[in-house]
Amino acid sequence: MLKHRYIDIICISTAVAACILTVLFLCGERLGIRPASSVPDYASRLFDNSYVHLIDIKINDWERFLETASEEEYTECDVEIDGELFSSIGLRAKGNNSLRLVEEYGLDRYSLKLEFDHFQDGNTYYGLDKFSLDSSYQDNSYMKNYLAYDMMAYMGVPAPLCSYTEVTVNGKAWGLFLVVEEPEEAFARRNYGTDHGQLYKPDYRSLEEENRDVALQYISDDPADYDNIFRNAKFNVKEEDKKRLIQSLRTLSEGKDLELAVNVDEVFRYFVVQVFVVNLDSYLGRTGHNYFLYEKDGLISMLPWDYNLAFATYSLGMPNPINDAELYVNYPIDTPGSGEIMMNRPLYHNLMKQDKYFSKYHTYFSDFIKGYFENGRFEKKIASTIKMIAPYVKKDATAFCSYEDFLTGAETIGKFCLLRAESVRAQLEGKIPSTIRGQQKDTESRVDASDIWLPDMGEIADLEKGM
Repeated sequence: MLKHRYIDIICISTAVAACILTVLFLCGERLGIRPASSVPDYASRLFDNSYVHLIDIKINDWERFLETASEEEYTECDVEIDGELFSSIGLRAKGNNSLRLVEEYGLDRYSLKLEFDHFQDGNTYYGLDKFSLDSSYQDNSYMKNYLAYDMMAYMGVPAPLCSYTEVTVNGKAWGLFLVVEEPEEAFARRNYGTDHGQLYKPDYRSLEEENRDVALQYISDDPADYDNIFRNAKFNVKEEDKKRLIQSLRTLSEGKDLELAVNVDEVFRYFVVQVFVVNLDSYLGRTGHNYFLYEKDGLISMLPWDYNLAFATYSLGMPNPINDAELYVNYPIDTPGSGEIMMNRPLYHNLMKQDKYFSKYHTYFSDFIKGYFENGRFEKKIASTIKMIAPYVKKDATAFCSYEDFLTGAETIGKFCLLRAESVRAQLEGKIPSTIRGQQKDTESRVDASDIWLPDMGEIADLEKGM
């Protein structure tokens, strides 16, 4: 009888365990459990960033492609990635001012987009539908995007995967580029599972317009007032999706119960890095763009994109370049923009007005500085990256800068970040004012950055050298 009793218990336990496993299998993603398949094959292949990859673009009329690059039309080509051939891929140039200026200066080193399913439905690179090849425009260090995305990933922000690749065209050397995962379907599945939400890339038609929707301001309940958002949706948008996002923006504008509209934890992690890298061509700058907006179940969050003008280099390229390194190394973490800009950026301003969120922001900033900079991690990252890419920069066939410029740029971005980390730590401890007004009154306490020349990281004037 005793044996039979234990057998019954074992059978019941087995049945219960089987039921639990079945529930986890069917509903695991909804419960926050990510299946092993959520780490796609492409992540461990092309985006293994421990070495420089090789991409050969096989195209019939490359010269014709370059002549018509500004039209941003897709051309069909084949692509060989690390020795493996993929056929019928869509290829086009990408960029706004970068594309225009590269053409204006008579150069042909464009950033590129490769879309695998453009000409052939279902075509992917091991599950990846699209990636871009970043040309390191206005980036002599070749590391602005690479480091910014690494910082975001360190802080737990869903960031595009990236790695370096040597690009050839029909077997002929073209240059060293950064491969960047495009935030579209594969990106959403990788980060949020198959039951992901909506993804937008808000952007203006003209900078001269008001662009309140790009700034994530609530305007009205009419979806037509949010054309800069919904026009740039990555997935099909239904009316209920529009209503849900607009309601989130309304709640954000009111400044109450913000947890009902904002993924507060993720947004602050994003802003920590965004503020640290002093990216003025962003949501916290005059342009207000260069970000992705993610929404799921009425909660919005911001995702990183485009850092070629970060690390305080947005103001460069003027007739007389601005080089106030001390200003930008010490850029205030609590008011990272003028009052006019901050008042019109509710996703930052309306959160920071509340003490509990303000404290959380400072806590995350302290954790970031301690974990990323104060234990030698950053220096190792810079050193290993330079060692890995230097031979490829040296032979870069279309580089915007010389090899010597690269070495100087890489050294400069490293110095900038370390001094910036020193200043942020002092701001968190109250030794340096953390607001624009406070620093205007007290300029003596700032970290000395007199040995940094910001244009060394890259400026538009470098395009003249390329000519």
